[in-house]
Amino acid sequence: MTLIANNIANIKNKIIKVQKSLNDRSVTFPKLVAVSKRQPQYKIDESLSSGQRVFGENRVQEAQHRWKHLRPEYPDLTLHLIGPLQTNKAADAVALFDVIEVVDRSKLAKILAAEMKRQNRHLPCFVQVNTGEEPQKAGVMPGEADEFIRFCREDCGLDVVGLMCIPPADEEAAMHFALLREMAKRNDLPELSMGMSSDFEEAIAFGATSVRVGSAIFGAREPHP
Repeated sequence: MTLIANNIANIKNKIIKVQKSLNDRSVTFPKLVAVSKRQPQYKIDESLSSGQRVFGENRVQEAQHRWKHLRPEYPDLTLHLIGPLQTNKAADAVALFDVIEVVDRSKLAKILAAEMKRQNRHLPCFVQVNTGEEPQKAGVMPGEADEFIRFCREDCGLDVVGLMCIPPADEEAAMHFALLREMAKRNDLPELSMGMSSDFEEAIAFGATSVRVGSAIFGAREPHP
């Protein structure tokens, strides 16, 4: 077993342990989204060989370069867009990805809806919430989230299935996970994308249905070009 395969197995075991501790049979096994951004191809190949099929990418262009040629070889791949999306990349994103986790403004929602209709690819979407109200981060503000979710669903016709957040690095993640969970309940959304390498176990305890794990699988990312 390779190091990366071993890392994936260890993470899945931790997920199972947290799940068992919750003692709630209604809780489904959270999806492990392997965050492959800026990772060398050999590490991705090792994770694919281990059976991992769900990946998260931050940048459309990088994802296109990495995954277009692998699609025919791995038809069961599921690709999540988890990084900020510029409207001029919406068409490419709809064509490549299977899940869009970063819907956060009305202009983007409208363009995604139009592209999905044009391409006949009606993808599940998450609304990204800036739970820490950090000016440098993407995401709709918590006080505007309910109305924005309604807009995405009713006005744009997007298939909004859940919420996503990235808590501030210098704050306890738990209160952000709890806030996102309450928003999801209030809006009857079944999916919660929250938790990363350092806090995915805590996120699962707060109801995460998918966790985005990068460095705990692949090690440190390559420097940004």
